[in-house]
Amino acid sequence: MVFTPSPMLLKLLYTRGSLHNQPENAGVAFSLKNRLDTVKVTSFTKVQIGDLEVPADKIRVDLGNGEQRAATAIDADGQAVELPVGRSITVLLDTPTLPEGMHRVQMWFATDAFGDLHVEVEDAIVGVASSKPRIPRSNEDDYAEAAIAARQRFAEEFSGQQFQHLKHYSFDPHQLQGNCEHFMGVAQIPVGLAGPLTVNGEHAQGDFLIPMATTEGTLVASYNRGIQLLNLCGGVKCTVIGDAMQRAPVFVFDDARGARDFGKWVEDNINLIRPQAESTSSVAKLQYIDTYLSNKFAYLRFNFSTGDAAGQNMVGRATFAACSWILENYKGAKVEHFYLESNFATDKKASQINVMRTRGKRVVAEAVIKRDVLMQRMRVTPEQLAYHGQVSNVGAFLSGANNNGAHSANGITAMFIATGQDVANVSESSAGILYSEVTKDGDLYISITIPSLIVATHGGGTGLATQNECLRMLGCVGRGTVRKFAEIVAGVVLAGELSLGAAISSSDWVSSHEQYGRNR
Repeated sequence: MVFTPSPMLLKLLYTRGSLHNQPENAGVAFSLKNRLDTVKVTSFTKVQIGDLEVPADKIRVDLGNGEQRAATAIDADGQAVELPVGRSITVLLDTPTLPEGMHRVQMWFATDAFGDLHVEVEDAIVGVASSKPRIPRSNEDDYAEAAIAARQRFAEEFSGQQFQHLKHYSFDPHQLQGNCEHFMGVAQIPVGLAGPLTVNGEHAQGDFLIPMATTEGTLVASYNRGIQLLNLCGGVKCTVIGDAMQRAPVFVFDDARGARDFGKWVEDNINLIRPQAESTSSVAKLQYIDTYLSNKFAYLRFNFSTGDAAGQNMVGRATFAACSWILENYKGAKVEHFYLESNFATDKKASQINVMRTRGKRVVAEAVIKRDVLMQRMRVTPEQLAYHGQVSNVGAFLSGANNNGAHSANGITAMFIATGQDVANVSESSAGILYSEVTKDGDLYISITIPSLIVATHGGGTGLATQNECLRMLGCVGRGTVRKFAEIVAGVVLAGELSLGAAISSSDWVSSHEQYGRNR
């Protein structure tokens, strides 16, 4: 099932700023990028720029792989152009050059999924050319050895430096397509081992060796110390209690009543919206839509489950499909403007809504630390750590921090880098709610809730060479392993909270850094 794009969304096919005159009076060109759904272009009828109409016999399409196709050679009978999501093509027009300034651009073409389409936009011809040197790239194969070597030489010549280590890697660079552009080398980050950690989860059960990629002295040692403490007390109990990934579009109306009525309509039509959203993926499932109203704006927070992928791109595409259907079918007050992302999903930003409503996986790690073990291993009592936690709560409250614990971002970042996660998601994933109390037996109960842990065991960087090896070390490769991975990460985070909290309480913090070289 493929969604039908509205005229408002069709404009997004055109790449603004791409209109330009070709060198040596060779015509005019602009770019299109498929931001909607995988299709085949079955015809390209004509283009009109201002009053100038360009028929198909004066149009060529550059497919970006060294192949150019005449528009007249594009048809539905074996000559269609494959256009997956994310692919760009350049439309070349055999016309006189255009003057600088704004131009109205229209194009008529057809696809197998959407039928006949008409796109109309405005774009400008800009005469200022950049005098800066450009990074070398190859249109044929930008991950070939020759293209990479050209960039390496360019970097050395531009900087006046020789690079011995950056240029050496042990994998086929073609694996990086979709992960890194303009590839020229690797940043080698040390990977240390902590554990094994005993995890008593619903998905992760057993002992796990923990790979941690970091350049911060004492980090691996600190987490390893916390892991030993947890193991001596039976391990860490971990539970995934929520799972949702969001995209949050905004619809702008003329007044607040229009936004209010629209929000009610969305609520009433969720069962019609759901199949539109889910038409773009076999994995993404729309759970619910939260509506938030302010001024004359209606913010919709779409919440999806995304399988083993982190899912930001997946839910973006699904939400795009749903919103296109909404724009076509809502017959109430006119939608003045629409934006697929309103900043309300708070992608790669810490936010209170993620703490309250979950983004990614919501995971709890908890343990009971025996009094004698804590005192022997960490030189603190349960009462000291619990009281220290109360004092720290006040500090976190006063500072407005998104975490009342010690340093969950340390363990999360080290594991993210090692396993190919999107490291910028530490912005959300570092949020934590730490709680401790002294039990009736005089032991320490401690738990941490990570409300927005964004992890994946499929897609993104998880399939790259060393990153996939680290996931294999954890047994987190294959279908249905993302919650297992989330439980392991949460257990590691709790180990780090115990270790650093005890070090600060017992005044071992500075001496430990001295011992392991941080303060050289």
